Amino acid sequence: MPRSRPAAVLAAVLCALLLAGCGIHIPSDPAGTLEHVESGVLRAGISPNDGWVEIDGTEPSGTEVEALVDFADSLDADVEWTVGSEESLVRGLENGDLDVVTGGLTDETPWTNKAGTTRPWAETTLDDGNKVKLVMLVPLGENAFLSRLETFLTEEAQRKGIAP
Repeated sequence: MPRSRPAAVLAAVLCALLLAGCGIHIPSDPAGTLEHVESGVLRAGISPNDGWVEIDGTEPSGTEVEALVDFADSLDADVEWTVGSEESLVRGLENGDLDVVTGGLTDETPWTNKAGTTRPWAETTLDDGNKVKLVMLVPLGENAFLSRLETFLTEEAQRKGIAP
């Protein structure tokens, strides 16, 4: 039995080296979302939700809008906004027309079979006193993009004191 542990470690190392040699990166984006957004355009779908996403005039505002603008800046990207209902925005994710969707979505979102969700990144208290944790949606399988967004949102929430 003691010999099986070094063999398993050696096999894992060899497997990692083989994957790296094949140009496979983990996490990866099958549709290339992160690569498309970097130095390009972040296509953000937003649905109004008091304080988190406000649509007044030509430029949206709110905590989640600011977070996405800062995220795009970190990737040297511009933001292209699409305003709509959650359903139409999730369809945009599925069709490849959007990179991220937000609008006060909670970790109990019903869209998990249609979109990837970030880890809860912010917490807020509803009018009824219940606390909810907020997430954003991304295209299914775009794990490199999701990972980069989650890392950014975690840092942003800690900086603003809204982390769950």
